[in-house]
Amino acid sequence: MRSIEVCFSPELIHLHEVTGKLVVVVDIFRATSTMVAALAHGVTEILPFAELEACRAMQNKGYLIAAERDGLTAPGFELGNSPLAYTDGAYAGRKLAMTTTNGTLAIEKSKGAAEVLIGAFPNLQATVTYIQSRDLDVLIHCAGWKGRFNLEDSLYAGALVQALGESHANREDGAIAMESLFALVGGNLATYLSQAAHAKRLQNHGIEADIDFCLSLNLYDQVVGVSQKGELRIV
Repeated sequence: MRSIEVCFSPELIHLHEVTGKLVVVVDIFRATSTMVAALAHGVTEILPFAELEACRAMQNKGYLIAAERDGLTAPGFELGNSPLAYTDGAYAGRKLAMTTTNGTLAIEKSKGAAEVLIGAFPNLQATVTYIQSRDLDVLIHCAGWKGRFNLEDSLYAGALVQALGESHANREDGAIAMESLFALVGGNLATYLSQAAHAKRLQNHGIEADIDFCLSLNLYDQVVGVSQKGELRIV
């Protein structure tokens, strides 16, 4: 049986082996949710960047540029990190360069994996079905918050572990713990996560609608992966 494990922060990824595994990068509030929404609504590709200036430079190459730091749109960028910016299809056919506080760093630190997928609640079941078609062990790489554990990414990990229970063995403590927590609170996810530190940060910025979207299940059938060249596309 294939295995599944959870890394709770990019600061801990060196403790896990990524080579030969399928890595699912998750940043629920909001990077990976935004990436899935953008591609599902017609953005053709997303180039993730860890640094602001590298992302900004892509504007001269015809890319939309999006940047978030500490929950806010970075100065001088066209877009921030809201999934709802894309749901009307206004950017269909465009290419996007994107940098965020946590999520794009986690993608960068997942290099070397056999495959990298982008995880979010709005396409959870599609991601599960895809993973079950691949004969690979799974590592869920939580973006966390500035190197620290967070609830929302870890609960997504629990949801994914639970959904993959018939195909992947969760013999690792992190996977066992998060599956158990999700079993307890998954039916009341929004209420439970309203106490999460990053949810409160976002609420302070008046973007509760983003939170609601990020916790919506199975809106999309598309699976998002990272190509060998580093861009994000529909698989």
